[in-house]
Amino acid sequence: MLLTVAIITSPHGLKGEVRLDLRTDDPARRLAVGNVLETEPADAGPLTVVRTRQTGDSTFVVFEEARDRNAAEALRGVRLVVETDEDEDGGDADEGWYAHQLVGLRAVHVDGRELGTVADLEHLPAQDVLVINEPDGAEARVPFVADLVPEVDTDAGTITLDPPRGLFAADPADEDEEAGEPSDGAAHGSDAGSRA
Repeated sequence: MLLTVAIITSPHGLKGEVRLDLRTDDPARRLAVGNVLETEPADAGPLTVVRTRQTGDSTFVVFEEARDRNAAEALRGVRLVVETDEDEDGGDADEGWYAHQLVGLRAVHVDGRELGTVADLEHLPAQDVLVINEPDGAEARVPFVADLVPEVDTDAGTITLDPPRGLFAADPADEDEEAGEPSDGAAHGSDAGSRA
């Protein structure tokens, strides 16, 4: 099983440096100087790390095989991948989960409703975020924190979510709205603008 370490997003400067969209929780190890990374597509690599630097929330790398801006531009969109280690595939609660372990799981609400399917795990500076494809084609993003994601069961193929109301397009209307009496004919005219 291949694990995506990062996606090359764009060249930076004139000497082959590229910006990365990180997909690993251990960039220091994965992107250490001298490491050789396979790529998708395969004919773009392998790539050897010459230099890595962090500036704010951005990670930049120079590869031995791409020492100018044209070569760096040709790497735009390339995925850096490694074979998953056998001991990493377990994904226990202390070490976290990898995207390949979560993508494809059925997202189920704590009340039993089907919410959709996990499409991706985004690694953002503040926290990881689950990307859920809803049955109607909408896309929801759920922070991957214990309060909102109480259970991950890869054996059952499910991930249980307890999201706040309004996070999913298919959320039912508020019970107060359903049970309340219409105040007058004008009250229902603005329903379409109630969800941003």
